[in-house]
Amino acid sequence: MQGIQVSGQVPRRTRSKGQRRLTKLQPYLFIAPAMIFYLGFLVYPMLVSLWTSFLDWDGLSANYTFVGLKNYTDFLFHDDVAQTALYNNVLWTLGALTIPTSLGLLMALILNRRMPGTLAFRTIIYAPAVLPLVSVGLIWSWMYNPNFGAINLFLHWVGLGNLAGGWLSSFDMAMPSVFITYVWGSVGLPMILYLAGLQAINGDYYDSARVDGANAVQRFRHVTLPGLRESHVIVLSLAVIGGFKVFDLIYTMTYGGPGRVTQVLGTWMYFQTFQYYHAGYGAAIAWVIASIILVLAIPYIRHMSKE
Repeated sequence: MQGIQVSGQVPRRTRSKGQRRLTKLQPYLFIAPAMIFYLGFLVYPMLVSLWTSFLDWDGLSANYTFVGLKNYTDFLFHDDVAQTALYNNVLWTLGALTIPTSLGLLMALILNRRMPGTLAFRTIIYAPAVLPLVSVGLIWSWMYNPNFGAINLFLHWVGLGNLAGGWLSSFDMAMPSVFITYVWGSVGLPMILYLAGLQAINGDYYDSARVDGANAVQRFRHVTLPGLRESHVIVLSLAVIGGFKVFDLIYTMTYGGPGRVTQVLGTWMYFQTFQYYHAGYGAAIAWVIASIILVLAIPYIRHMSKE
């Protein structure tokens, strides 16, 4: 009987050209739904908004006029309210970079210790940060009410009735009053971020610093602050972005008044687009806001990330 020789090699199955092409396309097919959503609901509206910023258009009719950079030059040189709004945004951003950030870091340092009630205090401080800003604005508007507001009632109760007044109707106190509301509602987020950063710092660094004779201030400067570098990037970047896109609190508490003293770029963009029907000019203001945020935030993030 003649033996049958069996080869030790299994013949390789050759894939067709169509199968190879399908394999190469698979990653793109997986990301296609998200990409379609991203292009349709983010990129396309951005491009439409950019095109609109070069038009003189009311936002409703089919008639419009291409005016080039006129909307931008009007914003920079001919609109006094826009200059006031930009100034208010700059002051708001500087305040957001210092006051809530510093308070959040201080509270994180205090609550990072093992003390009774720490979890409850963290929850209480962070709770306002999860509330909608519209709700926060309404709550504080009632508190600032000159007739039955809790703040004026408290001042009268402690014998400081001469300090009571119309907080949101005062030209001098309206913006500081709104910013106090912002601080109350925004301290919790930097506190949580700094707290997470503090808990990620290796305790051996502090032990080594103590052995070397470093005091509390030196440990904070040379151990804590460098260890919070990533937290600084997030907190300060969010402060800059939030400072130039503030809208909700101004809209609900002062509506840009009294007069125009509390106007910011976000509310002025809204008024131009939806009340005065200057959609082109409103789109230009929106792109000014976006450009300022990109110019300020991206270089800082890249610099801190490299270090």
